Amino acid sequence: MFRTVARTGSITAAARALGFTQSAVSRQIAVLEGEVGERLFERVARGVVLTDAGNSLLPHANAVLDRLATARADLAALRGLGGGRVRVGAFPTAVAALVPRALAALLRAYPKVEVQLIEGRTPALLERLQSGDADVVVISGPAPASTRLTLRHLLDEELLVAVPAGHRLAGRRTVRLAELSDEAFIAGSATAEDELLRATLPAGFRPRTGIVAAEWTGKLGCVAAGLGVALVPALALRARPGDISLLRIHRDDASVRRVYAATTRTPSPPVAAVLDHLSETAQQLAR
Repeated sequence: MFRTVARTGSITAAARALGFTQSAVSRQIAVLEGEVGERLFERVARGVVLTDAGNSLLPHANAVLDRLATARADLAALRGLGGGRVRVGAFPTAVAALVPRALAALLRAYPKVEVQLIEGRTPALLERLQSGDADVVVISGPAPASTRLTLRHLLDEELLVAVPAGHRLAGRRTVRLAELSDEAFIAGSATAEDELLRATLPAGFRPRTGIVAAEWTGKLGCVAAGLGVALVPALALRARPGDISLLRIHRDDASVRRVYAATTRTPSPPVAAVLDHLSETAQQLAR
């Protein structure tokens, strides 16, 4: 009731959503405030708003209710794949092709499974996995050195170089990274610790960051406009835009990102099914 009142901003609307009377919801909120020892809501002209105490309590309430939902889903999963829930996290380029195809295949096979997709960078995804807020995460880069994690290698993702269509190297099929030493790279972050692609590059090569654009559509738009070049993971490209050229990196400089699926416990039936579909989809993409 507390979460629903907070979400709707109205005791009346919360009562309607939950199928209770307004007085019943008001009484239960009063009981909760008595247990907490603080007022959780302030009345305003068109409903209620959270107090500082209410804002402090809400994320804990969400976490408790989410864990209860996970417990129910795990128990349902024990009865097979006629139900259950799975929370899948993935880094942005994996959401471009790999993960959606795997989840679509899962839902075709098991339409009653509930799927939640969480997008984020690898460090944040690992935190969510280890805190119990995700069931399986698709991550990239060096394998994490943690005994709590179970990793399944999915694929090695090739990195390409995107250059404007009129670039001096646009007609080439492959390029040495040394030939790009004077180029400005369109990067996802201005800080080295967030530039995850750097971990896969040859020792001694450090791209010179020019424009910073977080999303791949923005990065490729900057490349097309001639503002720089970009390292592009193959998973990020569903089709090659007509105003850029994609170059392979010479085999002596070849750079790949290793992509894994990570879990922290014995997989429930829905999680095991997701892992199998991720592996199958990764094999298809690699081919």
